[in-house]
Amino acid sequence: QVQLVESGGGSVQAGVSLRLSCTASGSIHSTMVMGWFRQAPGKEREGIATINTCSYSRSYADSVKVRFTISQDNVRNTLFLQMSSLEAEDTAMYYCAARPSSCSLSLRQDQYTYWGQGTQVTVSS
Repeated sequence: QVQLVESGGGSVQAGVSLRLSCTASGSIHSTMVMGWFRQAPGKEREGIATINTCSYSRSYADSVKVRFTISQDNVRNTLFLQMSSLEAEDTAMYYCAARPSSCSLSLRQDQYTYWGQGTQVTVSS
């Protein structure tokens, strides 16, 4: 079992930056794929960023790849999402997810086993 806890969300003005964190605990695997997802009201959950612990390769959704950066701190078992130039359209609940024993990047939510409870990001224009 892997437990994931997100933090760092909040209400901000458009144009500012925000960094989300996701702390993992439990059975941390040496090879894992981690991802960030978000779900806006009335919309489906979408994958926006993913990284693996094998080669630290990353992949992003087109909607965020210029503005968001995913990274991880293996010493602290923490995943980050640095978000810049936030827009009202970024308003959503943000979730982190883990896929143990894998190096294959994916933005598909059905590829992930463990999920956090989410942290809300609200961007006002």
